[in-house]
Amino acid sequence: MKVFDLTIPKRGETPVLVEVPHAGLTIPESVRSEIAATQDAVQRDADIYVDKLYKDAPEQGAVLLSANVSRYVVDLNRAPDDVDRSACPEHPSPRGTQPRGVIWSMTTDGRPALTAPLSYAQLTSRLALFHTPYHATLVRELERLRERFGYVILLAAHSMPSVGRSGHTDPGARRADVVPGTQGRTTADARVIDLVDSHFRAAGLSVLHDDPYKGGFTTQYYGRPAEHQHAIQIELNRGLYVNEATGEQRTGDFERLQKLLSDLVHKLGRLKLA
Repeated sequence: MKVFDLTIPKRGETPVLVEVPHAGLTIPESVRSEIAATQDAVQRDADIYVDKLYKDAPEQGAVLLSANVSRYVVDLNRAPDDVDRSACPEHPSPRGTQPRGVIWSMTTDGRPALTAPLSYAQLTSRLALFHTPYHATLVRELERLRERFGYVILLAAHSMPSVGRSGHTDPGARRADVVPGTQGRTTADARVIDLVDSHFRAAGLSVLHDDPYKGGFTTQYYGRPAEHQHAIQIELNRGLYVNEATGEQRTGDFERLQKLLSDLVHKLGRLKLA
């Protein structure tokens, strides 16, 4: 299977790269027997339809990198060494302290995500098959765009439940419509952050920065404004575009949000940072 899809604009390329690490729902046969999470959990914990929300990004000149595998196979928004003992007891130097690192050992509702802890060989195999090629492609494209334009803007595209769940840091809290994450405005130029903020506010949406998500591994690791590499994570409230009880798209709302995101990618591509 294809671990991810990479779409390069056919014309009018800009310094923007949109990456969607969590929309995938596929669990490859090679690891299916190792995963205890139900299909309901796989869909519930995916950033459902985010790849489709940004499907027009290449038409606006942006590179689009979108994962196909479920985050229950490997979480592409975690560091490769973000592993805790519950996921892989054999790991020689586990850095992770919670059960939802690069390999999830527990679902967000507290149920086992693995049929058994992984051996170190199983862990390294998953990383080599899924995590490494995704990030190698991401690095290559970021470097190519930065070399071409003098800078690059990485938009890490995510979605979130409208209300914090029991396994989250904000259980029961109703969330804003849009949460841009930049680790306290440190991972991107202020012009990028302010453009994102004003774009969504002008559309009548509520915006709350870094709460409850400050930006995951991709944003933290690749956001290096001093090196002309800017990263911003954008969490969209799923209540804006899906029926959260059924997972079905909200006709009309989905298309409006899709257009709003296409316009955002267009604006980011025309922002002059060099």
